[in-house]
Order: sequence, then C-alpha cells, then structure tokens
Amino acid sequence: MDADRTRSTTAPGDPQPGGAGSSGPPFAGTTTLAWNPAETGHPAPRLGDDCWFLSGPTASGKSALAIPLARRLGAEIVSVDSMAVYRGLDVGTAKPTAAQRAAVPHHVVDVIPAAEPYSVAQWLEDASRAVADCRSRGRGILFVGGTPLYLRALRDGLAPLPPANPDLRRRLADEAAVSGPEALHARLAGIDPASAARIHPRDAKRIIRALEVAETTGQPLSHAFSPASNPLFESRLMVVDLPRAVLYRRIDRRVERMFAEGLVEETRAALAHPGGIGPTARQAAGYTEAIELLEGRIDLPAAIRRTQQRTRQLAKRQLTWLRSFSNATWVAA
Repeated sequence: MDADRTRSTTAPGDPQPGGAGSSGPPFAGTTTLAWNPAETGHPAPRLGDDCWFLSGPTASGKSALAIPLARRLGAEIVSVDSMAVYRGLDVGTAKPTAAQRAAVPHHVVDVIPAAEPYSVAQWLEDASRAVADCRSRGRGILFVGGTPLYLRALRDGLAPLPPANPDLRRRLADEAAVSGPEALHARLAGIDPASAARIHPRDAKRIIRALEVAETTGQPLSHAFSPASNPLFESRLMVVDLPRAVLYRRIDRRVERMFAEGLVEETRAALAHPGGIGPTARQAAGYTEAIELLEGRIDLPAAIRRTQQRTRQLAKRQLTWLRSFSNATWVAA
C-alpha cells in the first residue's frame, strides 16, 4: 500500500476503535483510508478499514443477514442495488422492510423517481456522500447488495466516460429494433469481449451504451475500470452462499409473493406518475411483465413464469461474477 494513500481520520477526543474486550463498536474512531477510486475519474467512496461488503445473488437473504451483521460491526448500510434507488418501486425490488430500515439506517435507497435514469457514476457520488455521513458520526460502513457493475466500480473506480450521444444511440436503437439486441451484442463481443461477457445478450440499453463508449472514445467500456483493484475489497467481501436448487426455489417463491403482495398494483400506480416507469427502472425483473399483464398481452401465470426465469438468469450472472473472488468469505445461508 502506498504511504501517501493512507491517513487517519481520528480527531482529538474521538473514541478509539473497538476490538477484543472493547465495549465500543469496532469502527468508531480511527479509520485507515486506502486507495482512492476518485483518482480514476468519478467521485467515489474512499474505502478503509471501517468498510465491509456483503453480497450474494438475488433472493439469497442478504437483507436479513445484513441487520445483525451491521449491528455487530457498529455500521450503517449502504445499498449496492441499482433498483433500490427508485422511489415507489418497493414490492418488485424487494427493498429492506420498514422494520429493517428502522433497525439500522440504510443509505442510497429511494433516491429518485422511477421515471429517471440512474447511472453507476451517480451511485458512486451518492455512496460517497453516505460514507462521509457515516464517518462523520463515527459509524462503520457495510455495503450490501448484488449489482455487479456497482460492486466493480466500488472496487476499481470508474474513469470519466463520454456523455450520451443521442444521434448514435438512436441509430443503434433502430438497429436493435430491426435485427434484435443479440446482433448488437455479437458486434460488442468483437469490440469489447469483457463487457459483452457481463451484459446479457438482450439487455439493449447496456449493449448500446457499451458500443457508444467504444465508438465515441476508441476504447472499450471495460477499460473505464482501473486495473489496480482496491486490496481491501476482496479481503472484506462476504458472499451469501446456498445450493443452486435452494436459491432457485427461493426465487420462485419470492416472485409468487411479489405478485400476491401487489406488484401489479404498484406498477399501475407508478405508471400513473409523470414519466411513468423509465427504461432503467423497467430492468428490474417483474415490472416489464406487470406492464405486459396490464396491457393484456400476457396472463398472470405467464407474467410469473417470465419473472422467475429472468430472476434466475440474474442470479446466475451474479454468482458467476462473485466466484471470481478467491479470497472472499462465503457464508452459508
């Protein structure tokens, strides 16, 4: 670790960190800050020894495990979930319950309306403010969530990216409408194999953005991440682990419960707001299916089946990415 990338945030009179035999929380007081992702372009949290990371596939039980863990660590929770940022989308995003949020403060949840887009760069800025807020009160930080792009940006930082190019986006969107997003994905695989590997072949929005960055800058989107990963990340990463069959049963039950507990009604209410549910928010499994159900294009059993399938695909992608961390601690659920 470089000496100029480590400093103490202990102020005179601050309590010292808790440890063996200490009655105080383990992160109050001194914080060693290492490797600053903000130096790579976007403002990002400075990760230190007051930070821990809990991840896992969707429906693995992260939220329930996070509450007692945060209490034990003397920490507050910073959400690493790209869909939890949307206000009014609660059932389909499986946000922490009101009781869980009352038990431990949660940050970067309910940030923007469902109509608005939200990027990884915005998340880094919001997470940075949340981390600063926690530290100002002597609290530790427990990052909780399973969005791989956000976790990677947290670990590696994010270089400056070009602004949107509306003309290029329209052209690529027109191509996707004619040939299908899979054709654009195949093109992306030839330009930026790393990005193509992490983006689903039918995720037109992210495929178009990756192609846009490559065409605008001459560099693949995957190069926007620093090659020098934060050394703290993997050593303090805990991943919820459970057998694939058990996970898929949990996913199926969760989706059934979402529809039973008002996902369709929530979707109808969100669509009634100005702007409705924007393209980014619609990526959350269940909302596109609920919209198609409301429009009469599919019936309820089909909506449930499609949502279950999409959610299982998401879990598979999350697990593939998380298994790349050989030094992470896998926690049996």
